[in-house]
Amino acid sequence: MPNKIPRVSLEQWHVLQAVVDHGGFARAAEALNRSQSSVSYMVARLQEQLPVPVLEQSGRRASLTEAGEVLLRRSRALLDEALKLERLAASLAQGWEAEIRLAVEVIFPTHILFSALEQFAEGCGAQAREVRLQLIESVLSGTDEALFSGEVDLVISGRVPPGFLGRPLLRVDILAVAHRDHPLHALGRPVTTEDLKAARQLVVRDSGLARKQDAGWLGAEQRWTVTHLKTSIEAVRRGMGFAWLPEAQIARELAGGELVPLPLAEGGRRSVQLYMIHADHDSAGPAVRELAAALEAQCSAASR
Repeated sequence: MPNKIPRVSLEQWHVLQAVVDHGGFARAAEALNRSQSSVSYMVARLQEQLPVPVLEQSGRRASLTEAGEVLLRRSRALLDEALKLERLAASLAQGWEAEIRLAVEVIFPTHILFSALEQFAEGCGAQAREVRLQLIESVLSGTDEALFSGEVDLVISGRVPPGFLGRPLLRVDILAVAHRDHPLHALGRPVTTEDLKAARQLVVRDSGLARKQDAGWLGAEQRWTVTHLKTSIEAVRRGMGFAWLPEAQIARELAGGELVPLPLAEGGRRSVQLYMIHADHDSAGPAVRELAAALEAQCSAASR
């Protein structure tokens, strides 16, 4: 008859994760708000209950064994599923959520966003008035980080990160533009890469903290980086440089002739597909679902 392996609790795996992630028992205890002795006891019990060692001592530092790495990797997936299950149960129990956390790429048209929020507020009436909204305006990897960290419920992004599913929402046209009096418009011929390199380019900084990304052409020797799209637009309006900007957000300046597309031989216009991504579709509450529906409806109307 095979030996019966004692069951290890999810809490024990959670403690082991903390020890590994925080680099030791003392820091893990601080992060978990536990005593160091209780953390050491939990890990020791886990070691006793498993048929293979998960930690090995190297001086004062404990490191994972090869078997420990495999088991810890699997435990992370189990703990993630357990947390999702808890969130789903909480969502089903409380009805409408108290708060929605929405992360939106800054190139998403503002007028569509506000139209969707108005539709959500008006269509859901008193229930919507009880829901708080956190709107996070993000750039590139900042959107991914918000998803991976569980800081958001719903995301509008230009890419779908690994482990998530996205629904195509809207295509956004990006134009290379400069003020009508900018020297690039005075050349009287198609603008070349060498012309762009000699001019100042305005770029919006990636809002991520862990992994910075760049997007678009970044060949200018003079480059000013700003933290928000509105700042970039204002700088271009003042003739301080050129930039690739979303057409919908500079429609008024284009119509009035203040900003003019650069006559590039190629690459002066590009299209970015934006997606709507749920952090966890199954546990999304009615408020998140209603807001997602409003965003889809407004994007669909704008695309006609």
